[in-house]
Amino acid sequence: MAKKAAPKKSKSIEETLWESANKLRGTVESSEYKHVVLGLIFLKFASDKFQERKQEIIADGKEKFVDMVEFYTQKNVFYLTEESRWSYIINNAKQDDIALKIDTALYTVEKNNPSLKGALPDNYFSRLNMDVSKLSALLDTINNIDTLKDKQQDIVGRVYEYFLSKFAIAEGKGKGEFYTPKSIVNLIAELIEPYKGKIYDPACGSGGMFVQSMKFIDSHNGNKKDISIYGQEYTSTTYKLAKMNLAIRGISANLGGVPADTFAKDQHPDLKADYIMANPPFNQKAWRATDELLDDPRWKGYDVPQTGNANYAWILNMVSKLSENGVAGFILANGALSGSGTEYEIRKKLIENNLVEAILILPRNLFYTTDISVTLWILNNNKKERQVNINNINKNYRNREEEILFMDLRQSGIPFEKKYTQFSDENITDISETYHKWQQTEADYKDIPEFCYSANLEEIRKKDYSLVPSKYIEFVNRDENINFEDKMKSLQSEFSQLLKDEEKSKTELLNVFKNLGYEIKL
Repeated sequence: MAKKAAPKKSKSIEETLWESANKLRGTVESSEYKHVVLGLIFLKFASDKFQERKQEIIADGKEKFVDMVEFYTQKNVFYLTEESRWSYIINNAKQDDIALKIDTALYTVEKNNPSLKGALPDNYFSRLNMDVSKLSALLDTINNIDTLKDKQQDIVGRVYEYFLSKFAIAEGKGKGEFYTPKSIVNLIAELIEPYKGKIYDPACGSGGMFVQSMKFIDSHNGNKKDISIYGQEYTSTTYKLAKMNLAIRGISANLGGVPADTFAKDQHPDLKADYIMANPPFNQKAWRATDELLDDPRWKGYDVPQTGNANYAWILNMVSKLSENGVAGFILANGALSGSGTEYEIRKKLIENNLVEAILILPRNLFYTTDISVTLWILNNNKKERQVNINNINKNYRNREEEILFMDLRQSGIPFEKKYTQFSDENITDISETYHKWQQTEADYKDIPEFCYSANLEEIRKKDYSLVPSKYIEFVNRDENINFEDKMKSLQSEFSQLLKDEEKSKTELLNVFKNLGYEIKL
């Protein structure tokens, strides 16, 4: 009887698209094809939204207004001219000049919609000189996605996030810095709770911190209109990615007029942010010349950060932009916890100024770009006792001015994509609950060996202002209480049983061969 074929596992939209994108390998550099795919997904989504709005206008009996831009912009929909619509692209997908047509479409969309200024790839597809058949196949795959099918599921946002993550993994070490893994961003959001006010990211990459902040507000029934977003990004292509990533989700943001270096050209000099979330480049070298930025107001009250490593320049940039009750959560390489020289002097002053609230050392292999060990810092401009209502929940903060919470998360996390680690939802809940209990009165926070410890300022002074968590968190010596005699007897018993089982198996195997007439003689 013929064997029944196993049912074919259906592929998700993300997997299908990823396979199509991979077909571009060889004709397009790996660092480039994310811009190809994400640019096309953006165009498809904008076009689907346009068509949906157009049908609404017709259904309302206002057909004569279907080409009035205002009828689209009032509903946050981009108006698309004929040559920038997806249907036009698909009808010409097999033409030799399809790359030029896509460039023209993207140029026209951006030109007609000021909020997209500087967001879309500029003359990009023509320059890549892609194989027309492969580009056409990718267009066909994207054409099969109904981006409006299930609005609750945010299909486009999901595809975008999946692709940014996959591209970051594909590009590997030294690249992929445009993306901070989702579970880290989720953890920062749960810790600093960005419900209301201004959010700022000084090295915003593809805008992931902002996207997750909005998801955090959604998941806790907050109001996204209570938030305004400010960011800055140096790399031109990543700046465009961020603008597309936010536009596709309907998130408005001020990322500055152009991509620019946060230190050399601060695009938000007067900003006071309520929440800062950041993952700046690790151990960035030569970020300023010796005679540059010496009098920058962002270092006011502190030593000028050294030229060889920008870690403390990033910290002081963020400190200078914190509002009266502002909180910052950001990632830095572990070296910043105990650096000497000017780093020591700045760190000492940050601690004495009661700005450092918590230091969390993270597991390795969380990042796709590096396997170095990193730390999550929480700075808080107001650690005084106060009562606050956050998203309809009253919080009674105790005075924590001369305390810092240290957490060791190196044993947390679950495997992800074979060689990486990510925080599970349970990990994030456990960590954030511990932190919030520590902050508040009448909460049952307790120091836990190998996990968390609340250190006072005197202890930190005695450790010469080191912020290395292992200097404070209690280490459990599990070998200390082991009875050697009992342990050896236990091992003896285990090995004895193992050897007996092995002998029994050997005898049974020899008997099988003997009964078959093929006796094995040892």
